[in-house]
Amino acid sequence: MNDQLFIYLLYVLPLTVPLIIYLFKRSSRQKIAKNTWNEAMESGLTEPSTLHPVFDPNICLGSGACFEACPEQAIGIIDGKGMLISPALCIGHGACATSCPVGAIKLVFGTETRGVDIPKLKPNFETNVPGIFIAGELGGMGLIRKAVEQGRQAMESISKRGRAKTPHDVVVIGAGPAGIAATLAAKHHDLRCVTIEQEETFGGTTLHYPRGKIVMTAPMNLPIIGKVNVREISKESLMKLWEDVVTKAGIKINFGERMEKIERQGDTFTVVTNRASYPTRSVLLSIGRRGTPRMLDVPGEDQEKVVYRLIDPEQYQGKHILVVGGGDAALEAAVAISEEPGAIVTLSYRGNAFSRVKPKNRELVENANGSGKLRLLLESTVKQILPATVQLDQKGTSIDLPNDAVIVCAGGILPTPLLKEIGIQIETRHGNSTGQHIAPKLH
Repeated sequence: MNDQLFIYLLYVLPLTVPLIIYLFKRSSRQKIAKNTWNEAMESGLTEPSTLHPVFDPNICLGSGACFEACPEQAIGIIDGKGMLISPALCIGHGACATSCPVGAIKLVFGTETRGVDIPKLKPNFETNVPGIFIAGELGGMGLIRKAVEQGRQAMESISKRGRAKTPHDVVVIGAGPAGIAATLAAKHHDLRCVTIEQEETFGGTTLHYPRGKIVMTAPMNLPIIGKVNVREISKESLMKLWEDVVTKAGIKINFGERMEKIERQGDTFTVVTNRASYPTRSVLLSIGRRGTPRMLDVPGEDQEKVVYRLIDPEQYQGKHILVVGGGDAALEAAVAISEEPGAIVTLSYRGNAFSRVKPKNRELVENANGSGKLRLLLESTVKQILPATVQLDQKGTSIDLPNDAVIVCAGGILPTPLLKEIGIQIETRHGNSTGQHIAPKLH
C-alpha cells in the first residue's frame, strides 16, 4: 500500500505543483485586470483613441497570448476571456490580433459611442481621388513601425503609375515616420519627389511630445537604410535617428514649408505652398491627424509667447507660465515645467474634473497642486492674453496672472475641410460592438 502511495505521489505531484502555480498566477492576473478595468471605468478612460482590438467572447479561449503580446499591458484576461482593460494605453500595436491562436480579435477604429473620422482608402492607400494617397496617422495609423510600412507601400503603389509628364512624379506632404519612409522609397524607385514639412524639423506627432518622453516602437525596415532595431527610445533619440537616416540616405526635405492648397487639373495636381508651386502626378498626404492646433480664439493669442506644444521645459525656468487644457498633454506639460527651478505654473481647464486622462498624470497634478508646485484652476477659461499678464474667468470671478508664456494643449483639428475640398471621402468608423467584450463594473 505504501509503495502504491509513493508511486502515486511520484507521478501526480510533478503535475499538480505546476497546475497550482498556474492557477495562482491566473487568479492574480485576473485580480489585477479587474482592478485596472475598474480604475479605467472610474476615470472615464474607456474609449481608445486609435486602432484597437475587440474580442469575440464566443471564440476567445483565454490563452493569454494577447496579454503577453501587448507592449503597453492594455489587455487582460477576465473570467477566462480577453478584453481591453486600459483603452487609453492602447497604441494600435496590433500584435494582439496576430498572436491570438483562434482569431478572436479584430482591430477596429472607433466605438459604438465614439466615432473616428477616417479617409476612405483602397488597399494600395489611394483615396477615391485618383493620384491622391494617404499613409500614417491621417489614415488612422499612429504607430511608428506601421506608419513607416504604410509610407513604403504607398510609394511602391505610386511607383507603379510610371513616370509623369509633370516636373514631379510625387509630392510628399509631411515628414513624420510615414513621410520619411515614403521619401526613401521614392528615391529607391528613382521617382522625382519633393517632400515638404511645415515644421522646422521632422518627427510628426513625436515633435509634440515633452522632452525625455519614451516612445514605444518596434523594429522597422526603412527603404535604402534597411532594418532599424529599436523598441523603446526617447523622443530626442528618435529625432536624432531620423536625422541620421536622412543624412545617410541623402534625401532632401523642405522644412518650414507649409502646404496651402492642392489644385487639380485633369489627372494631375499642383501643390501650392507658402514658397512655391509643384506640378505633380501623385500626392502622398502624411500630415498626421492633429492637423491645425485648436486655438483659444481670444484677444492676444497672436503673440509670440503663445505656443501649442511643449518642446523643452528648461526654457521656462524662473518664468510665469500658463498651461491650458485638460488632456494628458496639458497635464504632462504642466508637471514637467513645474519641476524647473523658479517656474511658476498655472494649469487652467474649463471642466470641473479631469475625466479622460491617465490616472498617473492626474495623481502627479494633484500632488503638485497640493505641494504648491503648480496652481490648478478648474472651471476656468482664458479671456484675454496681454504682453505681461493673462486674464481668466473662473465661475464668474476674474483672475489676472503675471505671465511670460502660454502653452495651449487643446488638441488638433482634423484637416477635414482640406480633404473634402480635394474631394476625398471621409467615413466615420464606430467599431464593431457585436464582438466587443465590455463588462459592467467589476467587484
